[in-house]
Amino acid sequence: MVILHKLSDFIESAINNLSPSYYYQGYCPQTGELLKLARTPLAEAVAYGLMRYLATDERYNSEGKMYGVLLVELPSGEQRVLKAFSGLLNGSSMVEGWVPPISGKDEVALDEARTLVQLEAIKQELIILRQLPQRKQYEILSREFEQQWQQISDRHLNCKQQRQEKRQILCKTLTETALTVALEQLDAESRWQGIERRQFKRQRDGILQPLKQIIANADARIRELKQQRQALSRQLQTQMHAAYSLINFLGQSASLQQLIPGGSMPTGTGDCCAPKLLHYAAIHRLKPLAMAEFWWGMSSRNQDKVQGEFYEACAERCQPLMGFLLSGLPQRDLSVEAAIAQTLPIIYEDEWLIAVNKPPGLLSVPGRYPDRQDSVESRLRHLVPDGMALMAVHRLDQETSGILLLARDLQTYRQLTQQFQQRQVHKVYEAILAGSVAIEKGVIELPLWGDPQQRPYQKVDWQRGKPSLTHFQVIATSNYTRIEFIPLTGRTHQLRVHAADPKGLGVPILGDRLYGCRADASRLHLHAREFCCNHPQSGQVLHLKVQTPF
Repeated sequence: MVILHKLSDFIESAINNLSPSYYYQGYCPQTGELLKLARTPLAEAVAYGLMRYLATDERYNSEGKMYGVLLVELPSGEQRVLKAFSGLLNGSSMVEGWVPPISGKDEVALDEARTLVQLEAIKQELIILRQLPQRKQYEILSREFEQQWQQISDRHLNCKQQRQEKRQILCKTLTETALTVALEQLDAESRWQGIERRQFKRQRDGILQPLKQIIANADARIRELKQQRQALSRQLQTQMHAAYSLINFLGQSASLQQLIPGGSMPTGTGDCCAPKLLHYAAIHRLKPLAMAEFWWGMSSRNQDKVQGEFYEACAERCQPLMGFLLSGLPQRDLSVEAAIAQTLPIIYEDEWLIAVNKPPGLLSVPGRYPDRQDSVESRLRHLVPDGMALMAVHRLDQETSGILLLARDLQTYRQLTQQFQQRQVHKVYEAILAGSVAIEKGVIELPLWGDPQQRPYQKVDWQRGKPSLTHFQVIATSNYTRIEFIPLTGRTHQLRVHAADPKGLGVPILGDRLYGCRADASRLHLHAREFCCNHPQSGQVLHLKVQTPF
């Protein structure tokens, strides 16, 4: 059974980009050191190759689950790939070509089988109890009785009002004995209607109460079965957690129960991709280089997992094990991070925000495909302690340089996003246009639309376009025009279209070949020079400014 695959089984050529987009990490139980294993563009490219394989076989599409790949280095220096799936694949834990489950499960196999039979019996009884015919019968009859009761109540109310009116008339027109007899007749009618209501209630209760009692007994049994199911599951989990034995790269062995003493471990702990891959690599003395996990198949029950998307280590099952599993794994040379930091100057930093001066040619956030993972967001994520929580508040085009702001927590991100939506953020861009313009200052207002067939190209479209508004001011002129842009909306490529389109300035930004610049230029001459907003924590104005590099 082939477990170690060649890189060529998944990708056609190697990828040299080393910038991780995520780190699997945990603290070493012995030293307290933070240990990391990266998810790199190469690991993601291998994962995409595995996705293409999964797409060809219906067996992998019938159920949704996490899959993972681990790049490892053999003692000879060759690189190989391990692949794993979480839990069971079509009911089986052992599938040819895939990493096997962690040892120890065989020890409780008999108990597991017996418990699963009991759990299945409980499941079937629960189904029967929830689908009792008396439930539907009670619902239908209750509705019918409610309608009948409403009709009786409405009729009696109408009669009562009529009796009140008759009493007033009788009191004015009759006297003594005649009045007494007439009023007594009205009172008798009222008493008879009271009897009618009581008879109806007795009839209704006589029919509904037996059904209600059957349903109450069934619900009590359901609660009892759920408690039994919970107790059986906990008992099995305790046995399995005691039996599951993990190995790390120091050669140490520990059971799940030892690693999470007294903790509440969800079902499936130890069966996820990451623990299976790292455990296998440690046993066979393979050096992990990078790892990637993704979802494949039907979306998860709560729709939080989507096919083809990469995901982090799950907080409940995998994250508590990472520190132990990575112990003994040589850590990456931090000189790589230092080199990255030099190309990504941080211009402002506090415990809520980070602002950088983005260089041209670098994405603001990772793209969808393996060759578009290097970005400001992915670089910062492993340069700062809370990097995994970083979120870019806005975007700059890949070829645009300048100020990019990132939030360090979700609340800060939401507060700044709200400022953008309410147009409370002030941004100033500086650009060089590849020619001269006739107007020195003004406002450009054009509807922009992105044709799905020509992405990322944007164009003016008066029917389908979204409003976009830009103020501009010419700074200097020569053969080219140096100009200042202040966008009031944030449409894709807004400044580039406003500059190049004949309905705007009619002159493209220097270096903007997408929008018609033919002049020789080393870069897109567009720079986010200033950024101004209210600090989400202090409320004070935060005004950031950097030099224009051209």
